[in-house]
Amino acid sequence: MPPRNTNYMPRPDGDFESWIANFLPAVDDFWTEQGLDKNDLDALKDAAAVWQSAYPSHVAAQAAAESAAAAKRAARAALEAQVRPITNFVQSFSATTDADRAELGISIRDTSRTPVPPPATAPAVSVAAAGRLTHQLRLTDSATPTRRGKPRGTTGAEVWFALTTPGLPAPQDPAAYRFLALTTKTTLRTDFKPAEGGKTASYMLRWVNTRGEVGPWSEVATGTVAA
Repeated sequence: MPPRNTNYMPRPDGDFESWIANFLPAVDDFWTEQGLDKNDLDALKDAAAVWQSAYPSHVAAQAAAESAAAAKRAARAALEAQVRPITNFVQSFSATTDADRAELGISIRDTSRTPVPPPATAPAVSVAAAGRLTHQLRLTDSATPTRRGKPRGTTGAEVWFALTTPGLPAPQDPAAYRFLALTTKTTLRTDFKPAEGGKTASYMLRWVNTRGEVGPWSEVATGTVAA
């Protein structure tokens, strides 16, 4: 007797939704053709109704969260672009004092030689598929997202990653991530094993300065590993 197949239900939520949409009417037809008691299917139909309410709500909430995060990043970038020329003017204005700079919270120029401070900004990361089982990461600095290059005083960025089943949220705790590489370039190719195809890769990065000190974590960037 062949072994029973217990993996017939797809794990990804989107695939499961398509599968259940076919299963429900098909099993109802089977009950009718066999003259079975339709009350047997009441619990199944109740559970399906809960799923068919919960799943679209989850999809909509996830899309709204991604949209809000993108809007926030765009709004910050636009505001920072307006702050910089004003700050540059204040810095170069002949009447500006260090007390003025301190009041505004902008840099006070130090004429003495000081050690390189820990990075104050985080990388901004984009993830693109570069073929089967491959991602291409592109790095900029969150303070200057439209310009390529690392912040002054940094040697590169630590790249950490996590793999999750499609449909599950990306981990937000850096402790859930594994070290991948220390890159000194603003691009990085990542390759995956065949068994990792179809999963979601999440990335968190942080700058490293010339003294080995690290800066704050980047926002999580994700991409599906093409199988």
